Amino acid sequence: MTPLAIAATGLRKSYRDKTGDKVVLDGIDLAVPEGTIFSLLGPNGAGKTTTVQILSTLIGADGGDIRVAGHDLAKDPQAVRASIGVTGQYSAVDKLLTGEENLNLMADLHHLPRREGRQLTARLLEQFDLVEAGKKMASTYSGGMKRRLDLAMTLVGNPRIIFLDEPTTGLDPRSRRTMWQIVRDLAESGVTIFLTTQYLEEADQLADHIAMLDHGRLIAEGTPEELKRLIPGGHVTLRFADEDGVDSALRALGTGFLNGDALTVQVPSDGSVGSLRRMLARLDDQSIDVEELSVHTPDLDDVFLTLTGNPKDKDEVR
Repeated sequence: MTPLAIAATGLRKSYRDKTGDKVVLDGIDLAVPEGTIFSLLGPNGAGKTTTVQILSTLIGADGGDIRVAGHDLAKDPQAVRASIGVTGQYSAVDKLLTGEENLNLMADLHHLPRREGRQLTARLLEQFDLVEAGKKMASTYSGGMKRRLDLAMTLVGNPRIIFLDEPTTGLDPRSRRTMWQIVRDLAESGVTIFLTTQYLEEADQLADHIAMLDHGRLIAEGTPEELKRLIPGGHVTLRFADEDGVDSALRALGTGFLNGDALTVQVPSDGSVGSLRRMLARLDDQSIDVEELSVHTPDLDDVFLTLTGNPKDKDEVR
């Protein structure tokens, strides 16, 4: 069994406001295996950022047993800090320094010998495709370059676990995909990634395991594919050359209905290879030709909206 990088049981956190105590995390459990990408999803106010802040020792929890990188967070927070890196929603890059100077500063803060620190800076500039920009002021960097530099600075401490709190917010599609590949490469090297994101496609592309948080409680967990199977709505759309083909297909399949026009049939399906094979075999046995076929399975957007409702209705507690 893969060891856990993060294990939390009964994690609780409340804040007091004018109306009294407001529960942000209501006893959640988390289990994140080492070397995996774990994504925490939820609408604004669900408690994602609060969870990251607690696990990264920035704020304390009101209750729960929490271990990060094998260390008890309450008893040995310093050991936890030595094992993690955090890239938050807002860049920690010093815009008055060059990219190279930002990395050298981080190396000095980690008390690395000067030569070792400079060698590490050079490696990170190359790894994050920032060699040409290394001598330029960070204030001249694009959003994507700043995010890459921010993550490179996090790696100076050689963390075993990295918390990425909405790391691609505001980036263009190309920069976002570049960051995705960097995250994949980090996980393949054995680093554990704890990702929060507003982009469901991002979680679908990257995460080995996803947990959905709403009103401080976990409402669903699993792989992206497991979560998609939680809700109905999968179907296959079949288009035929004429109405005779439509009528024959409906009789052969015993299910389905016209979808949009007289030549297109929508048939409920989970989209699996086995179910498609059986459907086509049934049509083939009756010598029924299909002109076009498309498969729709619920995506994480469907899961998210079904399980959480309209995120605009949620409180703005983070």
